[in-house]
Amino acid sequence: MTAQYITLICIWIGITFIGIAAIGIIRMPDVYTRMSAVTKAVALGVGFILIGVVFHFNDTTVLIKATVIVVFLIFSLSVSAHVIGLAAYEDRTPLTDKTFRDELKEAEGKQEPPRTVEHPDTKSV
Repeated sequence: MTAQYITLICIWIGITFIGIAAIGIIRMPDVYTRMSAVTKAVALGVGFILIGVVFHFNDTTVLIKATVIVVFLIFSLSVSAHVIGLAAYEDRTPLTDKTFRDELKEAEGKQEPPRTVEHPDTKSV
């Protein structure tokens, strides 16, 4: 009976984190902050859902599979977010106006930073 409650709580926590990731996609001002919010929230969300699955099935094989999935997910999310962010930067995707330092530009010695874009909520009508 306790395992069922733990399963339910973990799955709802995971769903909440994934919902936060969906809100982050909509609310964040540029691709770089969207990517950061989504990768963290999705990793936590899927992790909690898999913890719930492990408690539901109460099997060592499921535990091992869930652990492998979580480890693979953590590594693949960080690498893919880095590659997508670098591709967006090289494609000169605009930064938000709240970005105050472009470390990649400083490291590469580029003359012109990517264009800035207004946040959709601050546009005048």
